[in-house]
Amino acid sequence: MTLSAELWADSVDLARAAEAHPFVTGIADGSLPRERFADYIAQDAFFLEAFARGYALGITHSPDRTTLEAFADLLAGVLAELRLHDDYAARWGIDLAGVEPASATLAYTEFLLATAARGDVALTCAALIPCMRLYAHLGAALAPHASGPYREWVDTYAAPEFEELAVTLEALLDRIASDTPAVRRAYRRAMQLELDFFGAAARGWGNVAAE
Repeated sequence: MTLSAELWADSVDLARAAEAHPFVTGIADGSLPRERFADYIAQDAFFLEAFARGYALGITHSPDRTTLEAFADLLAGVLAELRLHDDYAARWGIDLAGVEPASATLAYTEFLLATAARGDVALTCAALIPCMRLYAHLGAALAPHASGPYREWVDTYAAPEFEELAVTLEALLDRIASDTPAVRRAYRRAMQLELDFFGAAARGWGNVAAE
């Protein structure tokens, strides 16, 4: 088993909790209140800008051209995802420029950027992968029965192109990383922050710990 597969398997409990989370199931069946989804898109756009900077730091610290090119492709992918959020904002009247990041959003973005700024590319990959792999997993799991106004969100993350980006990042980790406690901690921490993000979105971005 590859390192990325082992890390995913070791955090599958958090992935299952995310898949069963009321916020996620509300997206799948269309029952999530519109204002909750709009607030989530605004917070997620703020998060994705930090995620893009994490990739940019990966480019800066790349030890070879193969790594640099992989991060460049991944950066292009997250910028495309941000453009999708711009489309949501235009259609739903969401002011992305005026977003005040919630505590759960800041906890996640600060963790990602602090990790990437250290210059350890293996740790950067470990911190970034959970977002990619979890969303690809959720897209695939929800697509067969998703309906309602958020179907486009599900289709985005169920798309083969998004899975390909997740695989690209996992392959990069498998090539450059060793199985260390620090790598495992970074991966697990990011997965927990993903779950916390959904919890905050479901509550309306309060400061109470995730369910």
